[in-house]
Amino acid sequence: MERVPKLAIIDYGMGNLRSVLRAWEKAGAEARIVQDKADLAGADALVFPGQGAIVDCMRLLSATGFDNAIREWVAADKPFFGICLGEQALFGYSEEGRCACLGVFAGTVKRFNLPPQFKVPHMGWNNVDFVREDPVSKCFDGQSRQFYFVHSYYTVPEDESIIWGSTEYGGTRFASAVRKGRCYATQFHPEKSQADGLTLYRNFLDNI
Repeated sequence: MERVPKLAIIDYGMGNLRSVLRAWEKAGAEARIVQDKADLAGADALVFPGQGAIVDCMRLLSATGFDNAIREWVAADKPFFGICLGEQALFGYSEEGRCACLGVFAGTVKRFNLPPQFKVPHMGWNNVDFVREDPVSKCFDGQSRQFYFVHSYYTVPEDESIIWGSTEYGGTRFASAVRKGRCYATQFHPEKSQADGLTLYRNFLDNI
């Protein structure tokens, strides 16, 4: 009998958890929402979805102890997938609220500064160019695929080698996906990106 990966989806008081949960279940995971870091025991992978303001996100992560739990999980090279704000929070500093973040990756989260014809937040479908070969994007490597975005800020990694996917909006090219070891994160929402989003989730599960 094929083993079903067990996923813990962090509930720290923010995030569109139900749609994320359903998408991972559809991709083949045994997923559960956890509200206490003690409930991470037994999980094969950790999922960190996020939406809203980074200042509130970091405050709630600190209050629940999930901040250090995430740092320790990624440092141990355990499978991790961050989504939207869950990518931004991995970096050192955000211009939003001049906020210190988790510092897993060196780099800054910047606000879009675009010509007036481009709306902020960047919302809707846009191309993601997968710029490095990877088992999670193996069927998309070297291609542009459409994924769904909702964000006003974007990540600027100091180490460009962690950039997994790249997207252009309003003349600004940004890291729309990052990866180091078994830590993956996307600025876009795979759970809102139909078949291609589920493909990423399935490939991630296949590589746990």
